[in-house]
Amino acid sequence: MTTPSEDGLGAMIRTWRNRLPPSAAMLRVGRRRRAAGLRREELADLAGVSVDYVVRLEQGRATTPSESTVASLARALQLSGPERDHLYRLARLVPPATGTISAHIPPGVQRVLARLGDVAVAVFAADWHLVWWNRGWAALLGDPAASAPWTRNFARYRFPIGAESTRLTQWPVNERDPDLTDAAVVADLRRATGRFPDDPRLARLVRELRDGNGQFAELWATGAVGEHREDHKVIEHPSVGEVTVDCDVLTDGDTELKIVILTAEPGSADETKLRLASIAGPPVRVPTGGSRGR
Repeated sequence: MTTPSEDGLGAMIRTWRNRLPPSAAMLRVGRRRRAAGLRREELADLAGVSVDYVVRLEQGRATTPSESTVASLARALQLSGPERDHLYRLARLVPPATGTISAHIPPGVQRVLARLGDVAVAVFAADWHLVWWNRGWAALLGDPAASAPWTRNFARYRFPIGAESTRLTQWPVNERDPDLTDAAVVADLRRATGRFPDDPRLARLVRELRDGNGQFAELWATGAVGEHREDHKVIEHPSVGEVTVDCDVLTDGDTELKIVILTAEPGSADETKLRLASIAGPPVRVPTGGSRGR
């Protein structure tokens, strides 16, 4: 068995894991904790991989992780742009090209997310693919981890193709004006095609929705260009009942990441329900139906 290089893939993952304090990853720290950085099981949980796989990566027994795994590790480790690219190269992968949609969350944005505490928040890429969410989001809308990764796209969710099953919420979510939300999402996607004209995933998404969903095709034909900035939603939560929330969308200027934040009016009954849902955590029950909302 060969000894892993001190500058190789496994060693760098271990180095980056050891330098990231749990507080930066929004993890609670116990008094008896010895590790200054992340534990292997914590990194595995944040990246959505098994602990055994993290061990094999660090020991040099796994040397060719998939592109999606590398992207998840880069987000979990809060790597800078150059560090992310270095991780890709160590994994014998080509780093994402300039001008294509990125799912990488810069460290500065991650620090902002950490300061939001238990507020329900998620991050979508420029093509409305869900790339990150916190415990508050999972508690309020259901854990997206229960759905396959390819289904976690808000545009596909609002404009399904045939019998295609996509789910971003585990129970019904309704907008005050669904038509306005649909139009805003389509206009935002058209804006993304101007920002990322050479991105193959975005081009494929638009082509499939335009060919497979009549409502999307009609909205696309209007040529509207815009951004999806805000919305109002009523969440039919199975444990605390209906919760009315404001949905605000903040966009990172460099990556076009969309930070979606759900809050309730201060001092209202909805704010109390929101807090109760967050304390209880994601309910176990997963109903068979759902609405088009986020």
